[in-house]
Amino acid sequence: MIKHIVVAAALVTGCCSFVTGDSFAGSNQCGGASWYSLPGQKTASGERMNPNAMTAAHKTLPLGSVVKVVNQKTGRSIQVTINDRGPYIRGRIIDLSKAAGRQLGIIPAGTGKVCITRV
Repeated sequence: MIKHIVVAAALVTGCCSFVTGDSFAGSNQCGGASWYSLPGQKTASGERMNPNAMTAAHKTLPLGSVVKVVNQKTGRSIQVTINDRGPYIRGRIIDLSKAAGRQLGIIPAGTGKVCITRV
């Protein structure tokens, strides 16, 4: 009886939640982007960081996800594979490898405003 009450209370208060990797599918996320280059360090996926690869870090997308990143200022777009976690700075939604940042045109400023869509 008490077990049923606890389960019901948890469901009513919303303290139990389920997150799936597909919750981002088909939607856009807009915010800040930055680039990083830590050659040779292990990423969250276990691979070594390659600043010349078209990769990125995102807080919640499943590792291996491919996203389209569009620079809001210039309209340039690229595709990157998520292989790391981050960024951990408020307002930023993605950290790009140096190569991805270069192709998107954010290297000189260090950051830029982007929208990302899961492909």
